[in-house]
Amino acid sequence: MIPEINYWAVLVATVAAMVIGSVWYMPKVFGERWKKLAGVRDPATFTEAMLPLMVSTALAFLLAWVLAGSVAIAWHFYGGGYFSSAIVTGLTLWAGFTAGRFITHDVFEGRPSQLTILNISHELVLVVVMSVIIGVWPPAGTV
Repeated sequence: MIPEINYWAVLVATVAAMVIGSVWYMPKVFGERWKKLAGVRDPATFTEAMLPLMVSTALAFLLAWVLAGSVAIAWHFYGGGYFSSAIVTGLTLWAGFTAGRFITHDVFEGRPSQLTILNISHELVLVVVMSVIIGVWPPAGTV
């Protein structure tokens, strides 16, 4: 079975992810705190600044695509509403994969717990917003 995916929803979720990241890591929001906790410095060149943005855009698309496919599979398997399937699937994947992996790596690397909380909170907001977009915009012919 190939899950039905609304690629417009995936693209909108990708753009939303980039907007959320841009706001979240603005210096006046959490950017300065994140840089201090993570030991990150400002990029020295345009190329140095663009590479992380290109990588994060590609990975945001991948996350939205995997989430959309996972939602479709969960909806077919469990039934119920498409929107609720999207929210539950997003939260489950965030807790089981994203938060769990961040916490594990940060504990072993001795990173500050404040950094872990900041990063997994960003990912939670991101996944919830993506889930809402995917949940309210199911693939044509599924709901």
